[in-house]
Amino acid sequence: MDDRGGHGGPRVPRQWRPGPSGEPAALRFDVLGPVRARRGEEPLATGSPQQRALLAALLLRQGRMATAAELIDALWGDDPPSQALAAVRTYASRLRKVLDPGVLVSESGGYAVRGLGQGALDLAVAQECSAQAEKARGAGDLALARDLLNRALALWDGEALAGVPGPYAEAQRVRLEEWRLGLLESRLDMDLEQGCHAEAVSELTALTAAYPLRERLRELLMLALYRAGRQAEALAVYADTRRLLAEELGVDPRSGLRELQRRILQADPELAEPSAPAAQPAVAPVRPAQLPANVPDFTGRASFVRELSEVLAGAPGAGGDGARGGDGGGRVMAVSALAGIGGVGKTTLAVHVAHRARPAFPDGQLYVDLQGAGARAADPETVLGSFLRALGTADSAIPDSLEDRAALYRSVLDGRRVLVLLDNARDAAQVRPLLPGTEGCAALVTSRVRMVGLAGAHLVDLDVMSPDEAIALFTRIVGEERVGSERKAALDVVAACGFLPLAIRIAASRLAARRTWTVSVLAAKLADERRRLDELQAGDLAVKATFELGYGQLEPGQARAFRLLGLADGPDISLAAATAVLDLPPDDTEDLLESLVDTSLLESAAPGRYRFHDLVRLYARACADRDERPPGERTAALSRLLDFYLATAAGVYAIERPGDRLVDHLEATEYPGLRFTDGAAALDWLYSEAAPLLACVQQAADTDRTRRAVDLLWAAKDLTESGANSRQYETTAEAMCVATRATGDVRAEGRARTVLTDVLLVSGRIQQAEDEARLAMELAASAADSTAMSWVANNRGLIRLHQHRYAEGNAFFDQAIDGFRAAGNKPGEASALSNLSRAQLGAGNVTEAVEIARRGLALYVEMGRTMRLANGHYAVGVALTKAGRHGDALEQFSEALGIFGEHRQRLWEGATNFRIAEAHLAARQPAHAARHAEQALALGSIGGDRMRGNVLTLLGRALSALGQADRARACWQEALSLLEQNGASEVDDVRALLTSTAA
Repeated sequence: MDDRGGHGGPRVPRQWRPGPSGEPAALRFDVLGPVRARRGEEPLATGSPQQRALLAALLLRQGRMATAAELIDALWGDDPPSQALAAVRTYASRLRKVLDPGVLVSESGGYAVRGLGQGALDLAVAQECSAQAEKARGAGDLALARDLLNRALALWDGEALAGVPGPYAEAQRVRLEEWRLGLLESRLDMDLEQGCHAEAVSELTALTAAYPLRERLRELLMLALYRAGRQAEALAVYADTRRLLAEELGVDPRSGLRELQRRILQADPELAEPSAPAAQPAVAPVRPAQLPANVPDFTGRASFVRELSEVLAGAPGAGGDGARGGDGGGRVMAVSALAGIGGVGKTTLAVHVAHRARPAFPDGQLYVDLQGAGARAADPETVLGSFLRALGTADSAIPDSLEDRAALYRSVLDGRRVLVLLDNARDAAQVRPLLPGTEGCAALVTSRVRMVGLAGAHLVDLDVMSPDEAIALFTRIVGEERVGSERKAALDVVAACGFLPLAIRIAASRLAARRTWTVSVLAAKLADERRRLDELQAGDLAVKATFELGYGQLEPGQARAFRLLGLADGPDISLAAATAVLDLPPDDTEDLLESLVDTSLLESAAPGRYRFHDLVRLYARACADRDERPPGERTAALSRLLDFYLATAAGVYAIERPGDRLVDHLEATEYPGLRFTDGAAALDWLYSEAAPLLACVQQAADTDRTRRAVDLLWAAKDLTESGANSRQYETTAEAMCVATRATGDVRAEGRARTVLTDVLLVSGRIQQAEDEARLAMELAASAADSTAMSWVANNRGLIRLHQHRYAEGNAFFDQAIDGFRAAGNKPGEASALSNLSRAQLGAGNVTEAVEIARRGLALYVEMGRTMRLANGHYAVGVALTKAGRHGDALEQFSEALGIFGEHRQRLWEGATNFRIAEAHLAARQPAHAARHAEQALALGSIGGDRMRGNVLTLLGRALSALGQADRARACWQEALSLLEQNGASEVDDVRALLTSTAA
């Protein structure tokens, strides 16, 4: 079997697995752990410890003969028993009976194990993987080399030769452990070469705790911390290491470690980036190819194509000399910005030039529509997330802030030759974070405005086509035979189109699809249209007039679909959502949408998803205002869309939280939603529809759909708890608070502020959460909204926990429990019980807290393995940690972590890792605590910067226990800054830690 790990590289042996029925199973042996022998998957009895020691000695010789004297020395050293030779012969005889004939052979009084199949010995497999990894690394294939080393390291099962007595086994254990650490250091070194700094910190922290005198691990940790932006901690590691070496060995750090400290102090720029191009976490480098299809009938624009191609060819590393400034200092990334009115062909030209330049950018091409001409342009932060994923970055490695994402994006692109096409930009501010930062890459930007604020960009103003170009484009689409005999009519057509490429393409496509029409027939149809050339000079009206040509050719059903679909906000729309807007069967809806795609009035963003060009959407809305009859159909279409989203989101909520009665108290819907039987499919829908769903909520502000919109926001609350769409969710919640206050709808405003309280709690803004929760409770009481009252009481109790006002927290949780019980809402009751247990912990009632948490968990268990079951395990784990039952607590946290991972709750995974670290530290296992604290930092946590401060405080405690005092102080100093910014009460504890460790 060929095991290549996704590469076309060398063959790597695999340990044998049982074959088809009837085929004899092969022998397999393990020495990288307990010494074991198996036939297939069946374990074989290997006898006493001395007998296993004999087997191990023979296996480690890998077929070479061992004399009886050598075996006696291996088993007993300088003090063998009087019957040692007889014992060796007895052990060998017993092993022969267990193993296959001919495996353990005897020659001249010695013994050997021979005739094993490929991959039969785990040590041989590890050695082959290591050798192949060296070859792959030498060839520059770091991804394969890392994969091979990971396979080798995975073969260890604890201590090598575990439980085997004798001096030979002891010596081999030391050798094999040293080899394992060397392999691990090599793999970690490659991790850093590939830019995986943040991921490596956690592992290196644990390893330096386990092997405190191993300087290479300390060196790698310093480098990983420095590249992760944690310079103070990196220097603190050096200080800790120097002190430890002096105290334990009386020596100074070796020269390599001292040199690294010097370079960190000097902020050596070569140190900040890996020495090799940053490869992706995937086994093979990801090469995005996102360019839209090149139109086969591209026409004209020869001077622009030549000009832009020359700029791209001049990009350093793209085949030119890169001289764009007269000297070496002028070697910069090439940026070209095309400007012109909508429909003038900016995108078509940019895509055409980009395709021509593809050979010069072998590492990939990125593309995005920035929606700059619309009311809601694409957020650079969101675009960077999409680009990073396309470049192979895992979701868990993508930071939250715009600045951090932009920095990671530039790092990923460093050393690669990638072309980035930024289509339909709003302004230079939107574009700047999306530009690569180093030579070798290039960017093409299109926009309706000139990018004068984009420093160093090559600016191109794209005007309408010349008459000759316009006729040439029209002819290529329609055909020379039909146009040649009616050239005057063809000129009339392109003139009526204002020489705009999009308008010409639409008109020509209509004619090409209608073989019975002549060019004169089309010209006559266009003759009565408004004077497009005059309106072209007025600005956007020219674009609207151009779109009128295509719209006028639509069949009635197509025109209705065009008008109504344009009403919906959001970057795109799914087929199911479009079906709701049009109130048609799915097949009919798909036929209409595909026909609109054929007319270029709609784009197919992906299978089953559609989007308008932003200017076409504005035109479609104008058509709806003008043409849709009765006028109420516009409102009805948006109402159906809102119903669809609310009904579907409520179904997802019910799957994630069975038994939660919130779904029974949402606004009624007339139009149905999708139904899911699988939780994963339900979550897929929620996250893929996040942007259009939230846009639908915000669009309903100031309408009679406000109540349903607020309920939709509440039903989709997983979007904020997962951290996936927190910012857009918060913006929408704030907008709904304003809208509901303006309309005077007390019930809707109370729910909107309840939702906003959730958002603020997740992000750790406690005082703001308290302000919103107080108002939400007043509104819910005024509206007699018992559902909101219960959830607000639960939230206010959580706020009191953060404020250490435990008696008040108890009262709120008791109020929530009573409300949930009255409503028959068991998940709500379980949530309040879990939170109440934490209040009891704060008050010092540990035994009662454990009992209450278990009651909450029992209610969650009744609902099955849902996401909220993880919250129950989490609460029990917290209580057990306080009770000093650390092993039991860790079991609970392990259950919670698995469930949160299944349900993509990244922030809750981070919080759980923090709690695991707490339990380990309480159990005096600081190395494990440090590792899980690092994982919590990497994932983020419920509680935002406030929680990050607490995680750093805990990490510092663990590092201090490991003797890494300087790095601990660095963590506490960062924690103090975060906690002070958030007005957290924990600042006094951190100040005390810093004071107690001051020099």
